[in-house]
Amino acid sequence: MNRRERLLYTLRGQKVDRPAVCFYEINGYDENPDDKNPFNIFSHPSWLPLIELAREKTDRIIMRGVAFKEIAPDPIGHIAVDETTIRNGSRYIKRTVKAGNHQLTMETRQDPDINTIWTIKPLLKNVNDLDIFLDLPVFGAGETVDATAFLKAESDIGETGLVMIDTPDPLCLAALLFDMSNYTMIALTEQERFHRLLDRFSEVLITKTREVAKLLPGRLWRIYGPEFASPPYLPPLLFHEYVYRYVKPMIDIIHQSGGFARIHCHGNIRDILDDIVDMGADAIDPIEPPPQGDVELKFVREKYGDKLVLFGNLECADIENLPTNEFRKKIVRAVNEGTENSGRGFVLMPSASPYGRVLSNQALENYQEMVRIIESVI
Repeated sequence: MNRRERLLYTLRGQKVDRPAVCFYEINGYDENPDDKNPFNIFSHPSWLPLIELAREKTDRIIMRGVAFKEIAPDPIGHIAVDETTIRNGSRYIKRTVKAGNHQLTMETRQDPDINTIWTIKPLLKNVNDLDIFLDLPVFGAGETVDATAFLKAESDIGETGLVMIDTPDPLCLAALLFDMSNYTMIALTEQERFHRLLDRFSEVLITKTREVAKLLPGRLWRIYGPEFASPPYLPPLLFHEYVYRYVKPMIDIIHQSGGFARIHCHGNIRDILDDIVDMGADAIDPIEPPPQGDVELKFVREKYGDKLVLFGNLECADIENLPTNEFRKKIVRAVNEGTENSGRGFVLMPSASPYGRVLSNQALENYQEMVRIIESVI
């Protein structure tokens, strides 16, 4: 069984020769060790053995955005003026949006040794800013769906894995406009306004989902953003209001094209799993164990394993910090709990990837152990 077949059989709930193993973002395809851009952490030689291991040994899932130019659509790119500066080696981008007599600004920072972008100042600071934003032109109307990069990736990786369509839900686009405290306060206390914001994003995303599903039927999708409404940020009732109400129509469209929908949701999921299943999700990741989450993999397998393919449930912090003899126990437990009893399928996968420039020998050894253990499972 080749790696592509193994993943497809897993998604369909069919028998496989062994559980699949995926390193999540590390796939041996997107990382470019030869790119000398100062913000490319993968140029450090410590990453090369892991990149090669992912390419040669893992059941690769390559994430690609299709509906927009980037995986994460830019809800203000059509109206913002950007100013980029480099200070002390870090890249700062200030974005300005003019709305009549008002001006909205945000700022981000990217450091050369950390593979992430920090929002220093969010675009929306209060309810007044939200009202201004709601009167601005909606994004995405002029962008055409382009499957070129997706199809090239499919051709390039061949039988070594799958290419997955990546898309946010409306809540993700809405929440990222605020800092976390203002987001939760407004989502709790200004529900009518917040629904108006979600409705704007949903109109765009539903249209794009329909276009992409028609262009690329039968593919795996990942929908990210539901974690913004998971406890303790918001109560389960608002998960239903802000996620179920908007994501179920996206999943229905994906299913109509023969595709599979994987829900990405960090943190506490026990009280929202019923909604996730009722939405029609085919899979869920990363199913974090306590204390990062609030459910064990065994519980999810026993209660929902006949409906969901389970992706997880190794913590990135454990990959980076645990001695291999201790991490081995985590791997064995995840494989046993993810595959015991009857169920739809399981993919061994970490919750995230290291994002520092230098990959430690400990982390590399733990990734290697994941592959060794999976390859020993018959």
